[in-house]
Amino acid sequence: MLTKQQAQRFNQNLLKWFDQYGRHDLPWQKNMTSYRVWVSEIMLQQTQVKTVIPYYLNFMRQFPNIKKLAAAPIDEVLHLWTGLGYYARARNLHQCAQVICEQYKGRFPNQIEQVMALPGIGQSTAGAILALSKNLMFPILDGNVKRVLCRYLKIEGWPEKNDVKQKLWKIAERLTPGLRVADYTQAIMDLGATVCTRTQPSCDVCPMKRTCQAKRDNEVQLFPFSKPKTKQPVRSTKMLLICNQAQQIYLEKRPPSGIWGGLWGFPECTESEDVIDWCAKKLGMIVKSKGKQKQFRHTFSHFHLDITPVTVEFIDFEPQFKNQIREQAESVWYHHESDLKLGFATPVKRLLNKLVVTKLTGAKN
Repeated sequence: MLTKQQAQRFNQNLLKWFDQYGRHDLPWQKNMTSYRVWVSEIMLQQTQVKTVIPYYLNFMRQFPNIKKLAAAPIDEVLHLWTGLGYYARARNLHQCAQVICEQYKGRFPNQIEQVMALPGIGQSTAGAILALSKNLMFPILDGNVKRVLCRYLKIEGWPEKNDVKQKLWKIAERLTPGLRVADYTQAIMDLGATVCTRTQPSCDVCPMKRTCQAKRDNEVQLFPFSKPKTKQPVRSTKMLLICNQAQQIYLEKRPPSGIWGGLWGFPECTESEDVIDWCAKKLGMIVKSKGKQKQFRHTFSHFHLDITPVTVEFIDFEPQFKNQIREQAESVWYHHESDLKLGFATPVKRLLNKLVVTKLTGAKN
């Protein structure tokens, strides 16, 4: 375990480096508030800064404060999140805003327990929000920090393993200073993001190069330990691109939880099901299959999804469905020039864009 003197030396070297080389002009560092920091921290979970910045700026233009976000329809929130991935973050962000407005009169809470009780906010994110926006003394342990600490002290074991994670939390707590907490928090995240990177770390310019144990032993690439490998399962689905004569595409809203929860997408059936029969039974539609497109794979954190797009021509509704009022909140005929603000998963957006290009150019699918 680090001594008090070692922790002080670590902090001094880190803050000296940060003052000269750290990131000081990120969008959420300007006009800093708990709300702005909170949104950035959620967006930055498992996503790089360069990817987040345009999304963040657009999000802030649309929702400049918690009350605006809380009052917005979830479809509008997911629409702005389209392409950023991990859509549960957007749903939790929206739910959080509503809770904060209801329970805290629109003011972000100051107590760590209250922050951690909010949807989608764990200990590290809560600590980062309070440390960065309010300079409160709370440690963080995101992926960048784990990597820095594992290399600096040669911590063995996969960092997500409970006993290893608890050890890292104790080290993070010991290193967090009483003064300049906000700067320290940003600094250690910056160090991991820009110097102590996952691959090809820039050890020669690292402020810890003289005291880093992995550097000393020429074992930087060994740390942190990788997750024990397991074979990811593969699932498959057919996405039905049902188009009508008005050049509209039929979309359905997915359930609020689960994969792509709350997003809009194409109807799906299994590889073994007949498309024409499935559409008749499940959608009440008379259709004509125009053929399959090339299969492609979308990878999630815990499985692969093989997607086969099938172009389908809508003919009419089955007689028994013609006079029924369909639930417009859960399905829609969508046109690419529509003003509807809907959230799409990346594969759905990709296929929609391809459909638009095909229609405009007359190219074959």
